[in-house]
Amino acid sequence: MHRGLNERQQAVLDWVGQGSPDGVWPDSTYKVSAQALQSRGLINITKRRGHWSAQLTDKGRQDLTDRGIRPAEQNAEPPKRPGRKPAPPRPKTVPKVRTNYADQLLEELAANHGCLIKPLEPGPHAVNWASRVSAARKSGKIPHTQELYGYRTHRGYEIKLVDIPAWRLTELIPLPVPARLTKPHSVVAALQKQPQPMGLTKPVQGRALRIIQTLVTATGKQGHKAALGTTQGAPPPHRRRKAPPHFTITAQGESVGFLVLQEQDRSEHVPTDKELADAKKHSWMRIARFDYTPSNRLRLVLRGGSPHRASEWADLPNQPLESGLAEIAQEVDLRGEAAERKRRADQQARESQQKRWEAAIQEARTEYAHAYRVKHLEEQTDAWHRAKRLTQYITAVRDHTTSLPPGQERTEIEAWLTFADAHLHLLTESATAPKLPTPPKPSGDDLKPFLGHWSPYGPRSY
Repeated sequence: MHRGLNERQQAVLDWVGQGSPDGVWPDSTYKVSAQALQSRGLINITKRRGHWSAQLTDKGRQDLTDRGIRPAEQNAEPPKRPGRKPAPPRPKTVPKVRTNYADQLLEELAANHGCLIKPLEPGPHAVNWASRVSAARKSGKIPHTQELYGYRTHRGYEIKLVDIPAWRLTELIPLPVPARLTKPHSVVAALQKQPQPMGLTKPVQGRALRIIQTLVTATGKQGHKAALGTTQGAPPPHRRRKAPPHFTITAQGESVGFLVLQEQDRSEHVPTDKELADAKKHSWMRIARFDYTPSNRLRLVLRGGSPHRASEWADLPNQPLESGLAEIAQEVDLRGEAAERKRRADQQARESQQKRWEAAIQEARTEYAHAYRVKHLEEQTDAWHRAKRLTQYITAVRDHTTSLPPGQERTEIEAWLTFADAHLHLLTESATAPKLPTPPKPSGDDLKPFLGHWSPYGPRSY
């Protein structure tokens, strides 16, 4: 078998070597494997007028020959006897190919850049894509640096093969918890001075403080700062996870709050005689179903920033909280890095928006100046037309005046002509001596019609 070929690809190569007979493959997915064979130089694929065909290359023919398979194109024809019809060719036998859906799915993903969208079809013969994705996960053929996801969407069943983030592949060094506190951190020392640190019972107080000491020390080596929180005791049961933190660790400006909780054991409540009597006496009284007692298990609840691994770590039957301290320290670091990336992205977005706004303002000013000059040009045009009409009117009045005898009427008309000539002179000067006007400095309201969705008072949109 050619090194690097999986079982399905080898079956497609054998099929091409037998002359690509019909009826072997239930669908056209074999073409994906054929593309992989062509990329390895084992076959050549031809597509002409909608017809798909494949032929072996010398390398592919050698592969079949090395495995004792004689390709169809190398079979010698038997000699023809004169006077007799040639015997019909024997039917070609092709071994039945077992469909490997895991290989087929991974090949399709590789050919489609790691993303597939399969149609969801009803009926008993519909493909169970969730089962195929599960089989591909269990096949052991997915690279350890990648993960396969499958889920329903409005477009169909979406399958993705994505790279695992580098931080999940990082090998974490366990953080050792000291057996006793010799030089407690200032945060731990402040907690020790409280009457009942974090509202914990005596059997778990020391352990909780040593865990906090380990966390603040490990994160402090990364340059992060720890500070005492505002909560001193245990939060009330109805807001256990919503209470302020007992202490915080700030990484790259992102404050992550830590709330320390003591888990409770639940047991069936056995009513006392008094409770039974009170319940019988008062219809509104309800007897509690369970009793809750503090256990030796601890839980850390993290709030603030963008979660990566999780937001809570707790004691489990086979995994104490101490085994997850390295993950918690990494979580603080990851949230700080994410906050820093977000700040940089926000700053770049603000700078880009500022540049776009300044460009829009400059363009709006240009358009405003142009509109102002166009308006002035239209006013000059209107003045020229008015001057032309007024000239014709004054000429007609003057011609009429010459025909009038001396007297009051002629004197009044001549006075009007003097006023009209002076006004016409000013109007003619403005119409016959045009010049490019200098637009005044525009206000925000002047620029609004030319800014679209931008505001004239800052880089923000309406």
